[in-house]
Amino acid sequence: MPTDTAYSRYVALGDSQTEGLGDGDDATGLRGFADRLAEQLAHGNPGLSYANLAVRGRLATQVHSEQLAPALALRPDLATVVAGVNDLLRPRFDADHVAHQLETMFAALTAQGAHVATLTFPDPARMTPLARPLTPRVTALNQRIREAARRHGVTVAETGHHPVVADPRLWSLDRLHASPLGHQRIATALAHALSLPGADDTWTHPLPPPTTPAPTGWRAAADEVRWTAAFLGPWLARRLRGRSSGDGHTAKRPHLAPVRAEIHHTRS
Repeated sequence: MPTDTAYSRYVALGDSQTEGLGDGDDATGLRGFADRLAEQLAHGNPGLSYANLAVRGRLATQVHSEQLAPALALRPDLATVVAGVNDLLRPRFDADHVAHQLETMFAALTAQGAHVATLTFPDPARMTPLARPLTPRVTALNQRIREAARRHGVTVAETGHHPVVADPRLWSLDRLHASPLGHQRIATALAHALSLPGADDTWTHPLPPPTTPAPTGWRAAADEVRWTAAFLGPWLARRLRGRSSGDGHTAKRPHLAPVRAEIHHTRS
């Protein structure tokens, strides 16, 4: 949806991707696509204020119940709503239920006058073969996101289908969260979908050829074993204990505050 709106209040709702996992760390601070988008917005809107209500590990129902009311209270004129990946990973995934939570947020925010943006998700099987059972779930959720977005005039960045999204350099070692480069691509995709000044489709372009070839054969198999031990195993253990990666965490930026485009440059 093209727009020449001068935004003054941007609020981000979501889970770990919006919080910024994979882009920085808890010691030095997380950046992420929402911070990067806010910085890009601030170049054309020097008075922009930005809040990030996202918390890692949150399901779509939790994003709705915990973040929507605070977001509405901040009266944003731009909001991003990105959630559903944590639901995709649960045994009892229900695409209609997740889409309903997202649509309720779309409806409430747009009814208050906010321009809302969201995105579609890539098939995780393109990053790891072990994720093939999730392919039908991602397809179903993406279609419902598009349908809900159309009903409420929500801008959708179609980040799911471009070949470049499978490049491992766009992903952190856990293959679930974007790397710093991946977060930048997501921010640029949203900027392009929002028709921000200077934004274009270069985010869809392939990266330069890697300097080292991708592992094959037994090296690739060994990588899968290491990934399972380092990331999949601990994730499954948390599920069995009823724990979440977001336990004890709160929003990193719960209040609107001015954005300075240079604030994160030392952590690029």
